[in-house]
Amino acid sequence: MTDIEIAQANKMVPITEVAEKIDITADKLELYGPYKAKLSFEELKTLQEKASTKSGKLILVTAVTPTPAGEGKSTVSIGLADGLNKIGKKAVVALREPSLGPCFGVKGGACGGGYAQIVPMEDINLHFTGDIHAISIANNLISALIDNHLQQGNALNIDPRTISWKRCVDLNDRALRNIIIGLGGKIQGVPREDHFTIAVASEIMAIVCLSKTISELKERLNNIVIAQNYNKENVKFGDLHCTGAVAALLKDVIKPNMVQTLEKNPVFVQGGPFANIAHGCNGINATICALASGDYVVTEAGFAADLGAEKFLDIKCRSAGLKPNAVVIVATIRALKMHGGVAKADLNTPNCVALEKGFENLKTHIENIGKFGLPAVVAVNKFITDTDEEIALLQSLCKNLGTKAILCEGWGKGGEGTKELAEAVSELADSGKADFKPLYDLDLPLTEKIKTIATKIYRAKDVEFDSAALKKLKSFEENGYGKLPVCIAKTQNSISHDPKLIGAPKDFIFPVRDVQLYAGAGFVVALAGDIMTMPGLPKAPAALNIDIDDDGVISGLF
Repeated sequence: MTDIEIAQANKMVPITEVAEKIDITADKLELYGPYKAKLSFEELKTLQEKASTKSGKLILVTAVTPTPAGEGKSTVSIGLADGLNKIGKKAVVALREPSLGPCFGVKGGACGGGYAQIVPMEDINLHFTGDIHAISIANNLISALIDNHLQQGNALNIDPRTISWKRCVDLNDRALRNIIIGLGGKIQGVPREDHFTIAVASEIMAIVCLSKTISELKERLNNIVIAQNYNKENVKFGDLHCTGAVAALLKDVIKPNMVQTLEKNPVFVQGGPFANIAHGCNGINATICALASGDYVVTEAGFAADLGAEKFLDIKCRSAGLKPNAVVIVATIRALKMHGGVAKADLNTPNCVALEKGFENLKTHIENIGKFGLPAVVAVNKFITDTDEEIALLQSLCKNLGTKAILCEGWGKGGEGTKELAEAVSELADSGKADFKPLYDLDLPLTEKIKTIATKIYRAKDVEFDSAALKKLKSFEENGYGKLPVCIAKTQNSISHDPKLIGAPKDFIFPVRDVQLYAGAGFVVALAGDIMTMPGLPKAPAALNIDIDDDGVISGLF
């Protein structure tokens, strides 16, 4: 059966029953039908307070650099949580909400796969509880308020050429990357250049994910730098005195959603930033609530360890005061063979030589996790084409690095197929080996923070900054933003900036072509190579395969 067929064949239990497993009563939930719910503000506050005194062990799931062969990070995260519960551990999983862009594009949804999924799969992958829609509308309300301010006399003396705030939509739509607005005469507004990002790359998404309370949310919204005035001074969104209206649109988004795995275990879902163009982690509140509810919490960060894990550790953990206890690095033999130079059409053919060559990619990620003072285990997400010889070789290569590599069969067997992984991960999390430390000190200049990530994590020889990017970084520091962490936007298909450089490239020059200030979110974005914050659709998008019948049954979603 396909993933969606497996999900639809599953019989869910009421979400109130799932919540009871972690001592959340029905009156503390806001129901969106029988199988989805949000926590009430009352319960959110209760769990925040509980987490300050009692906290579960935090397990981060990351992966090797993704290839078209797949690595299955979400599948392993969900399967691991089910496996932990299978061996008698009280485990909760905290995940991101899927974006509609990949659902209709090429990557698909983000609910796991096979018998390691979260449900209701179709709802979660599509509109869910409306959180990303609320983020999009809040983002675009800010845009409308800025343009209305220009139209109504521009009392703040905003220079339209400096407006950095972009509109957004939760779809892949390359035609909206660069547009002209306000055409058609004086009554239609002030003509200017504008841009769209995908909603999950919006600063509003980051702000929601990093805010614990409405008060913090409003403070971060106030601090958004939207433009400069003609005196070259920063203009903040708070200067428009409309923060309350935007926060009102977001009041439910900072409350985590609750769903279930196929095995009826609890899942918190909140936020959905991409890790290649944003910070790539689920909302802080989802993680905090999970830590207060379970003895073990499994969470994931987007794409590979050079992207999602680095941002999880350097941005989210700093912001929330989190200290991970263990890391799981997901790998597939197929992906490693691709990193070793094997074409996708030839992956079913055993090839230990290519596997050993491609192992350099996994090795780099293992070493990188160690730089944060964290112990790691490798989850080998099993495909039926993997041979015993290839599995043994990969386990041997990992053992030589002092790291366990454990076969994971969550896709085919659910929690039963991840029990060995669960035993190893819980043992590692309980071992006390974790001594977490961020990669860089916040007192470093912004350029040095970027160089530290590029050289220590990506293995670049040096960083080449565009002159305009250097000028902006200097301006950020002069305006008091020099101590912010950095969020590098780059391709997910290589440890480097160049998607063609597979495996473990070294000694390249890392090009930073632009930087953006996300003062509300609390970080500086550095854009490298050809990365776009608004993706485009492929020649044959996944939307071609999605359909629905008269009974409301959806097909083709994955």
